[in-house]
Amino acid sequence: MPTAAGSPSSSTTVTTTSTAVDVTEKPVSNRNEGGGGAPAASATQSWWESISRARSRILSLASVLSSPDLASLADSDRPARSLLDSPVAYAALSAALSAPSSGSGDDPLCHWLYDTFQSSDPDLRLVALSFIPLLAGHYLSRVVSSSSSSSAANPPSLAGFEAVLLALYAAEVKARAGKPVLVSVPDLSLPSLYHTPRPSAASRQPPSAAAAPPPRPSVGILSPPLEPQIAVKSTKRACIVAVALDSYYNKISFMPSRSKIDLCEFVAAWAGQDCPCRFELDDDDLNRSSLCSSSPSSSSSSPQVRIIFEGNGGIGGAAEEMRKLAIREGPNGNHCDGEDEGGGASRRGSRVPLPWELLQPVLRILGHCLLAPLNPLEVRDSASMAVRCVYARASHDLLPQAILASRSLVQLDKSARKAAKPEIAPSNSSKPNTPSKPKKPEVLLVSK
Repeated sequence: MPTAAGSPSSSTTVTTTSTAVDVTEKPVSNRNEGGGGAPAASATQSWWESISRARSRILSLASVLSSPDLASLADSDRPARSLLDSPVAYAALSAALSAPSSGSGDDPLCHWLYDTFQSSDPDLRLVALSFIPLLAGHYLSRVVSSSSSSSAANPPSLAGFEAVLLALYAAEVKARAGKPVLVSVPDLSLPSLYHTPRPSAASRQPPSAAAAPPPRPSVGILSPPLEPQIAVKSTKRACIVAVALDSYYNKISFMPSRSKIDLCEFVAAWAGQDCPCRFELDDDDLNRSSLCSSSPSSSSSSPQVRIIFEGNGGIGGAAEEMRKLAIREGPNGNHCDGEDEGGGASRRGSRVPLPWELLQPVLRILGHCLLAPLNPLEVRDSASMAVRCVYARASHDLLPQAILASRSLVQLDKSARKAAKPEIAPSNSSKPNTPSKPKKPEVLLVSK
């Protein structure tokens, strides 16, 4: 700047003594600081570059969405975090991604998401990740809808969605470096983890005991090595979407609540099960009105359900357990056909194939939404409905792994809701005149 360049010359006209002191002291101060000022200057420069980069992405998004209100987010101290936490920005992006014309190769919003994820700023990458549920939900639903509709000969272009998904997949391939994701399970034959002998203790054991090999933990492959992909093929579509959802799960603690709710709603639509089988694990006293808008009929009272059941005397408990495991037959003879009233009216997606590789990250995300203590009630209710839809779908498709996982999440959700009931009951039954907190004991001061 010209003013900064002229400031040293103007200071020399004041006194010659001050200039002489400045000239002699500058080299000394540089020697005393040494390299200590360089890291501080580089940190300040990188911070300013991050701020400038985030402001540039926000202004670009405001131009893409034609929303001048979003430009005000660029003036905050942390513009990327402000964009991530802004409900206005999320609603505008959600409406744009839900448009029927979105997802094409020339969609400017897909270009913006792609470039934002490629940024080196971690906060900007979080912004791109927060919209993966919307992008993956619309992508899978449109793929299935286009393949089943009459316009299958000329399906809509989804190259924009696929480019963003491939960017996340490529980043995960690079991070894993061709190695699988392993999970180590300890030896379950031992009473506990603390009974596993240490390697150093083998020398002090008798020869007969030392000859026995120590128990080895079983190692399972959670995810096989990823192969690089340059396009989304039909055989690799579920794997690519699953990797993108796994990247979302790794940063789920930073994601806004609206993003988690969107994912739960799409998962319920992907499962596509509105039959009473969703609630077959629930007790009669469970408040189902918090899970769905209309109160569904129980599976035992549905006219489509036929259960051969005889119970009397001591076999009543066993017959009740058999009733829970009974096969529900509908008019078509292969699945339960008891849909709720208006069950599919509010769906945001379509029923899609759910292989196990896609269900794994989905169930992890649902587990976080159900059990994380800081999640609001809306997130837990959406996840509770979604996991019950997944359980019903897995029961009809006879997927044992998905049945075990979703059933466990349903049981954990029931336990959490039952544990929360005693905390709410006393507050509702208390009278207006009854104090909510116990009185403190009175302290009497006696003078000697």
